[in-house]
Amino acid sequence: MATASHSIPSDRMAVLFAVMLVAAAGNTAMQSILPAIGAKLRIPDVWVSLAFSWSALLWVLTAPHWARQSDKRGRKALMALGVIGFLSSMALCGLVLWSGLQGWFAAGMTFVLFALFRSLYGGLGSAAPPAVQAYVAARTDPDQRTQALSLVSSSFGLGTVIGPAIAPFFILPVVGLAGPLLVFALIGLAVLIALRWRLPNDVPRFAARGSIMSYPTTGASSQAATDEDDEQTSDRSASEPQPLRWTDTRVRPWLFAGFLGGQAQAMMLGVIGFLILDRLNLRLRPDEGAAMTGIVLMAGAFATLLSQWGLIPLLKMSPRTAVLGGAALGGAGTLLTGLSYDFHGIVIGFALASLGFGLFRPGFTAGASLAVPRRDQGGVAGMTASINGSAYIVSPAIGVLVYNWHPIVAYGLMAGFCGWLVLWGWAALRLDQPVRDRTH
Repeated sequence: MATASHSIPSDRMAVLFAVMLVAAAGNTAMQSILPAIGAKLRIPDVWVSLAFSWSALLWVLTAPHWARQSDKRGRKALMALGVIGFLSSMALCGLVLWSGLQGWFAAGMTFVLFALFRSLYGGLGSAAPPAVQAYVAARTDPDQRTQALSLVSSSFGLGTVIGPAIAPFFILPVVGLAGPLLVFALIGLAVLIALRWRLPNDVPRFAARGSIMSYPTTGASSQAATDEDDEQTSDRSASEPQPLRWTDTRVRPWLFAGFLGGQAQAMMLGVIGFLILDRLNLRLRPDEGAAMTGIVLMAGAFATLLSQWGLIPLLKMSPRTAVLGGAALGGAGTLLTGLSYDFHGIVIGFALASLGFGLFRPGFTAGASLAVPRRDQGGVAGMTASINGSAYIVSPAIGVLVYNWHPIVAYGLMAGFCGWLVLWGWAALRLDQPVRDRTH
């Protein structure tokens, strides 16, 4: 029996948009203030970075499970679970950090508890994005589906801009640097109430699984879900294709390109907060350092959105051009950032690097997608999501370790990844013959 899909009312669409927005904004807001909190508590920089690595690891491990569960337990239930994980993590992390800043907990105990409560975000927060995308895919008419999916996915990217932009305004007199986390917990509570109030309960009748969103950072690119699952389930059950392998020669060069560029971007994002504290001599003024870091991250996020929403559509870049050009710009911006000793230079360098990485990420994702027919799109989407997320598990901490040893070496390593990608990719990345669908 055919199931008719209907357009989603604007008030419900606003709730879905808010669910995606707050999940990304809260994480990048925390990313902008945590180096300053670490400096105030005198926590080694690498432990601050590892707190984010732990959350990213949990996100990568649990996101596929929640994507599958959205078809069984209902999309609204999974959205609520993700929002509850987000607001609980923000509230508990904020309270722990505030207690540590007040001297009620030792610095080491503060960060152990912080990492524990971050598990709620990494483990449960990843449930919301695929549930939102699946909800939209199942309830929009085919002619409106792509636009609706792009809208909710773009809210993830928009959240990476809003988080660092507004975080400094929430550094309040009583709670200090823990303020942004507590305020975002309240915002999450408001979103949860709106979700419970405005969105009706749903009982899934067929698969419409949303794509797995990458761990939200200021340099991440939003990915729209596809509606392939709900239209081709019967075809797949009739003739199950051979699963796509990581060693497949069609996608292997694009995935390796994603790996190289992803390491450079993850290291850059992991180090930037500590660079600002050191280059601007703000280790003893962490509140001011958090504000400066927020401005730099916001500039980078705006540059990322400019490349993805402006340059790529305007210039009609091919995947190969986007990857190689983006890597070149990313390497140049990384070097400029590492060599800058004033705020203006850091902002310009970081924005240039973010502009480049904003070109690179959609380029390698599109290249991998175009290299295989439609029947393999689900497999290649999972691979690119894994590449994107895995870069934030170890690389930020490695970047901070190398940075503490020698800052110029750290930024040289990041630029080296970009340069290697350009030199290797010039010959290895080819898409001369687009793949045609051969599903019949």
